[in-house]
Amino acid sequence: MTTWSTPRRVVLSLGSNLGERMQNLQGAVDALFDASGLRLVGLSPVYETAPVGGPEQEAFLNAVVVVDTALDPDTVLERAQNVEDAFHRVREVRWGPRSLDVDIIDAGGEQRDDPALTLPHPQAHTRAFVLQPWSDVDPDAEIPGKGPVRDLLAALTGQELHRRDDLVLQVPD
Repeated sequence: MTTWSTPRRVVLSLGSNLGERMQNLQGAVDALFDASGLRLVGLSPVYETAPVGGPEQEAFLNAVVVVDTALDPDTVLERAQNVEDAFHRVREVRWGPRSLDVDIIDAGGEQRDDPALTLPHPQAHTRAFVLQPWSDVDPDAEIPGKGPVRDLLAALTGQELHRRDDLVLQVPD
């Protein structure tokens, strides 16, 4: 496990459209914090969203988790993929249905173009299901090279997004 010399802010996007969607999201939050290394900064409201791209499929539940961590992005990615695997994530169809998706959206402002992990997430600036919950947690957030999250969100049109106040993720103890 490698670490940064000082903690940095990392933004994770969670999504699920198979099975017990809310249980999958809550399980992801619980599992992400089951091991040390991530300190919760904020947990967004849950949104129900229409799928973007890919085959026809059911609506997603989405949320954003903001953490501070000294873990490097590759270690956070490994943890995120382990959480997805625990929820039987299958990668058969690009942008297809999934029990759980955990994406690193931003990692301390780092920019990299790597096949294993591109930072910031290459489509985040075009996805309301990332931008709206992220803005809820951090209204002053910015995507490196793209601009303020609230401005990017304001420029998007045509993406269905419904805040689900009846569904609340619990912060881990």
